[in-house]
Amino acid sequence: VATQMRESMIQNPMPTRAEVSDGATAVLDNPDAVMLSAESAAGSYPIEAVQAMARICLGAEKHPTSQKSSHRLHTTFQRCDESIALAAMYTANHFPGVKAIIALTESGYTPLIMSRLRSHVPIFALSPHRATQARASMFRGVYPIAFDPAALPADKVSQAAVDELLKRGLVEQGDWVILTKGDSYHTIGGTNGMKILHVGDPLVG
Repeated sequence: VATQMRESMIQNPMPTRAEVSDGATAVLDNPDAVMLSAESAAGSYPIEAVQAMARICLGAEKHPTSQKSSHRLHTTFQRCDESIALAAMYTANHFPGVKAIIALTESGYTPLIMSRLRSHVPIFALSPHRATQARASMFRGVYPIAFDPAALPADKVSQAAVDELLKRGLVEQGDWVILTKGDSYHTIGGTNGMKILHVGDPLVG
């Protein structure tokens, strides 16, 4: 969403009430990103404008309506990877204890579909491709990580993916995570499986 959401802050250090409301509404519409333009590029208070935008975004994302979504709950799915992505998000929003979603992805399509559903659970897009990592960084609630499952034995992939989050401090022992992946790698659209994993337990596959 790129609108003049803080236009008054070109000349003033504080946004108007209407601008705060507009910014929060934009976040609740579930975009991948919001953007300032003149406020930060040519305004007199660029730092204050960015700080105000950040506060409003964080506040709006804490609202209950931002935590769960009924998006496409009553529609037909068209693809296998799409079905897995939506099933993972439904599970994440309804299974207490899930702290992260791991999507092993070639093109970024699976985390893209995931990002369209509101959730408090972060999505980590693990891919060996820089272009996919860059694309996924623009999706709402998605965080790319360089990871090549094809370089590992097939029975070590799940453990290695969870360990990647563990070593970064993104999950802890005892957390639940959801992992989506395909039977083969370097295949676009190949995601066909979902696992619910308990961090700390021995993992296979």
